[in-house]
Amino acid sequence: MNLANKITIARIFLIPFFMLCLMQYPIWLTSKFTLFEILSQNGVIIAAILFVLASATDKLDGYIARKYNQITNLGKLLDPLADKLLVSVALIMMVQKNMVSTWMVVVIIGREFIITALRMAAASQKVALAADHYGKWKMVLQVMGITAVLLNNYPFSLFTAYRVDNLIMTLATLMTLYSGCNYIARNYKNLK
Repeated sequence: MNLANKITIARIFLIPFFMLCLMQYPIWLTSKFTLFEILSQNGVIIAAILFVLASATDKLDGYIARKYNQITNLGKLLDPLADKLLVSVALIMMVQKNMVSTWMVVVIIGREFIITALRMAAASQKVALAADHYGKWKMVLQVMGITAVLLNNYPFSLFTAYRVDNLIMTLATLMTLYSGCNYIARNYKNLK
């Protein structure tokens, strides 16, 4: 297994730790174990750090794979899977904590299911559907929005009372919807 794939797998392994940071723990557990007390008090901040770290590895593994010619079929499978898992888990955990609107999560995760189904249908016809730049912008806005919401609008709250985190999440959701519609329209003819 090459370095790029190891980094992708490390990103997947960060997801359960991210989840642990956002879980709500009962008082009896937090009063008995220091770790759970720390997670209860600072879990969202730790989760934000883990999310940014995991998101940064997405760029790193892609860079290494291209630079050192380490592009593999396993990497082509795991890299988008890791991205979808990370974002989906983050959004689901954030809905549970009432940090984001459910409709945003439904749009974002729904888009991923639809595009994945489209790619699988194309693959069954021996057609490869490449990602486009709207998909890349979608991912950037999702990472920015999730991070900003996890940090409760920080550092924007230092300068304004306006909820910039909510604005970024709304833009991420709209870009997700647009990129999905554009992707379907652009590739539908390849599946006829």
